[in-house]
Amino acid sequence: MRGALGPGRLRARGLRARIVLGFAGVTLLVSVVLVATTFFLARNYLLDQREASLTRQAFADANVLNSRLATAGTEVGDVLGELVPSGGADVVVHAQGSWYSSSLDVGARDVPIALRGIVAGGEAATVPIETAEGPALMIGVPLRAAGVEFYEAAPLAELRQVLRTLAAVLAAGAVAATAAGAAFGVWASRRTIQPLEQVAGAATRIAGGELTTRLPATDDPDLVAIVAGFNSMVDALAARIDRDARFVGDVSHELRSPLTTLVTSVEVLAARRDELSPRGQQALTMVEGELGRFRRTLDDLLQLARIDGDGALDHAAPVSMSELVREVLAHTSRPDVRFDAAPDADTTVRGDKTSLERAVRNLLDNADRHAGGSRAVHVERRDDAVVVTVDDEGPGVSTEDRERIFERFARGPRAARRSLPGAGLGLAIVAETAARHGGAAWCSDAPGGGARFSLSLPGLPR
Repeated sequence: MRGALGPGRLRARGLRARIVLGFAGVTLLVSVVLVATTFFLARNYLLDQREASLTRQAFADANVLNSRLATAGTEVGDVLGELVPSGGADVVVHAQGSWYSSSLDVGARDVPIALRGIVAGGEAATVPIETAEGPALMIGVPLRAAGVEFYEAAPLAELRQVLRTLAAVLAAGAVAATAAGAAFGVWASRRTIQPLEQVAGAATRIAGGELTTRLPATDDPDLVAIVAGFNSMVDALAARIDRDARFVGDVSHELRSPLTTLVTSVEVLAARRDELSPRGQQALTMVEGELGRFRRTLDDLLQLARIDGDGALDHAAPVSMSELVREVLAHTSRPDVRFDAAPDADTTVRGDKTSLERAVRNLLDNADRHAGGSRAVHVERRDDAVVVTVDDEGPGVSTEDRERIFERFARGPRAARRSLPGAGLGLAIVAETAARHGGAAWCSDAPGGGARFSLSLPGLPR
C-alpha cells in the first residue's frame, strides 16, 4: 500500500517542490559521499600515524628494558617497576614462563593469543584491543637476547575522541551543505518558475477578456522563442475574436433594416387583421411571433458583439442593485414576484447600468420562459460582493446542465423538447456581463424548490 501511494505523492508535488527536492537530494548525496570519503581517509591516516608513533615508542621502551636486563643480576620485576612508558602506556612482559605487568589494569589476559604466537616466533606485531579504560593498541616486541617477550598497551581514547569530533564536524557540514543546496534550489526554482507564472498570469488575464495582455520582452535566448510565440498566438486570437465580433455585429446591423421593413409590413397587416381570412389571421399571428423572436435574437447578438468587441465597461458608474432590480420589476409589470433586500445593506456596485439592467431582465425572462415565472428576487451584500438571486417556479436544473446553460446557444433539454421560444443567448449575456464586471453567474437549487440563478458583482468598498 505504501509503495502504491508513493509515486502518486511524488507526481502530486509541484514543479517548484521537485526542483527544491532535487537540489537538496543531490547536495545531500554529494555531501554524504564527500563526508564519508573524507572521514575514512582521515581516520586511516590518523590511525596509521598513531600506530607508527606508538610502535616507535614501544620499540624505544623495549630497548630500555633490554639494556637494563643486560646488567647481571637484574630482575625483570625490578626493571619493569623502574620503567616509565611515555603516553600513559602499560607494559606487560613474559619472561621464563612468568608474566609481569606495570599496571594492575592490564595483564596477560589482555594480550591476544594470536599476538603471543607472532611475538614468540620472533616477529614484532600490533593488535587493537579493548581495555577497561577504552580502546588501546597492543604492540608486541620480541627481545631474543634477554629471552623476553615485551608487550606495550598504548591508549587510543584520545584518538577515538578526535575521530568523533571529526565525524560530528563533517556531519554538521553535510547538513549545512544540504540546507544551502535546498536554499539554492528555492532560488533556482523561483527563477525557473517565474516565466511559467508570467505565462499563466497572462493567460488568465486573456481568458478574463484582457486581450491587450502580452508577455514582456526578454533577453534570455531560451525564452525569446516562447515569448514571441505566445504573443503571436495572442495577437492572432485577438484578431480572430475582433473579426468574429465585427462579423456578428455587421450581420446583425445588416439584418436590422430588412427586419424593420418586415416588422412595419406586419404591423400594417395586423392593423387590417379583420379583413383577413381565418387562415391568414393564423399565419399573421405566427409571423408576428417569429418576428418578435427574431428581434430578440438580433438584440442579443448585438449585445454579445458589443461585449466581445470591447472588454472594458462603456459607462461605469455607481449603481445600486436594489434600486435597479426594483425598477426592472416595476417596468416589466411583475407585481407577483416577491422582492427582498435589506434596507440597510450597501448593494452599490460600479458598472454599466444598461448592461446590468439587461442581465437582470434576462434572468427574469428566463424564469418566465422556461420555469413558470419568477417566485422571488433577493439582493444582499456578502462580504465584498453584491449578489442578486432569482428563484423560479420550475423543476430545477440538473447538475450536469448548470454550467452548460450559460454557454451561447445552449438550451436545456426541456426547452428543446417543448420548442420554447429563445435562442439560448439570454443566460450567456448574463454570464458574460458578470465576467465583464469582475463577477460571476451560477445556478443552484432554490430553497423552496425550483432553480436559483445568482448574479454576483464586486461591491464598492464600504
